[in-house]
Amino acid sequence: MRKLIHTIFIDPFSQFHKNEPLDKKVLLTFLITAFSLVSIYYLNSIQKALGIFYTWGFDQFTAAVISKIQQINDFQLLDLNYWAICSFFFYFIVPALVIKYYWKENLSTYGLSLKGILKGVKYYGLFLLFMLPLVWMVSHTDQFQNSYPFYRLNYSNASYQHLVIWECFYFLQFLGLEFFFRGFIVHSLKRRFGYYSVFIMMIPYCMIHFGKPLPETIGAIFAGIILGSLSLKSNSIWLGVFLHFSVAIAMDIFAIWNS
Repeated sequence: MRKLIHTIFIDPFSQFHKNEPLDKKVLLTFLITAFSLVSIYYLNSIQKALGIFYTWGFDQFTAAVISKIQQINDFQLLDLNYWAICSFFFYFIVPALVIKYYWKENLSTYGLSLKGILKGVKYYGLFLLFMLPLVWMVSHTDQFQNSYPFYRLNYSNASYQHLVIWECFYFLQFLGLEFFFRGFIVHSLKRRFGYYSVFIMMIPYCMIHFGKPLPETIGAIFAGIILGSLSLKSNSIWLGVFLHFSVAIAMDIFAIWNS
């Protein structure tokens, strides 16, 4: 096993970086990024997760869970909240555990510093004033109406009370997402790649928007660069968290209003 790892990782690295040691932190950051994104993609719904458990031979467990789910009045809310928790676990909990207990570093140095909040207030207002008119214009399109809000009020047993509950879990998902991309990836790679770490982060961030409306996916490129740059400068992801969530709430409100 050790020889295999050496052949795959060490030898190619030595070929191009003969006088440099292998940067294990960079390597682990890339691996965790790939692992987390794959996990979220394949476990992002209860149906997908149960399908995997069933395939792996946990048929009795799967049947028991399905039996419990059938007693839930609002399955849509359950499934969306599950997605938010799953995303938060792989976006936040997994990298946070590595930072705290393997690298033995403070989480505040990975974008969770509260000191940068005041510095970003003016940017928050400017970005919001710029984004809201764009969101309002796009919200009239059929593609937007078919995508938002995630919690559909025309489903069985859906309610405005449950919509509020969903938005709270939605915020949790955004906290995890911003920490993962603008916190973990950017600040883990900055020592090695400097400002290029923002552009490295921007690529997978853009890709998780594939399948969403085209303007949103293109916007993710610029949002990733801008929010990544601000996180790198202020060492705080909180501007991105609040801005991202504010725009998401606006998208849901506009979609409901126009429908």
